[in-house]
Amino acid sequence: MTTDPDRHAEKMAKKKAARDKIMATKTDEKGLVIVHTGKGKGKSTAAFGMIFRCIAHEMPCAVVQFIKGGMSTGERDLILSAFPDRCAFHTMGEGFTWETQDRTRDTEMAQAAWEKAKDLIRDPANRMVLLDEINIALRYDYIDVAEVIAFLQTEKPDMTHVVLTGRNAKDELIEAADLVTEMELVKHPFRSGIKAQIGVEF
Repeated sequence: MTTDPDRHAEKMAKKKAARDKIMATKTDEKGLVIVHTGKGKGKSTAAFGMIFRCIAHEMPCAVVQFIKGGMSTGERDLILSAFPDRCAFHTMGEGFTWETQDRTRDTEMAQAAWEKAKDLIRDPANRMVLLDEINIALRYDYIDVAEVIAFLQTEKPDMTHVVLTGRNAKDELIEAADLVTEMELVKHPFRSGIKAQIGVEF
């Protein structure tokens, strides 16, 4: 890396020209299918960041939580108290699978959440729909991944973004998505005996 100001300016000018040329070819817009997966923290956190962007731009949006129960979380409480007119929020799960320990009930709840999600996605007024932890429901085959993909390909309005979170996203979903981010676990305080903390995890 050069430290000479003139050489740096020349290098950045070339970089900008190349970047502008690339950007001139990117003119399309479409509703994206976005997947956040991986063992690292931040999948739902990043997805809620996009939901809050939509809220800030006064774009109607919606959230369906597939696994997490009705526990209080910062994002849920804020949306329900301050932005219920901009973001519909549906917590449809009854808790993590190792807590419920009832596959039949978990399947019924996941199916109900998927039906709600389909209604919200079909509504073209919703510019983004977050399906939080749906990848867990897909992993355990509570919902058929082929059905989800077919729905997104045939019934999702052209300009609606759909975000699907959760670890272990199925290969078929990753292949069908427009944008996939895998959160890699490098280090986590849980391994050092530190519990989930307010403001960080919820």
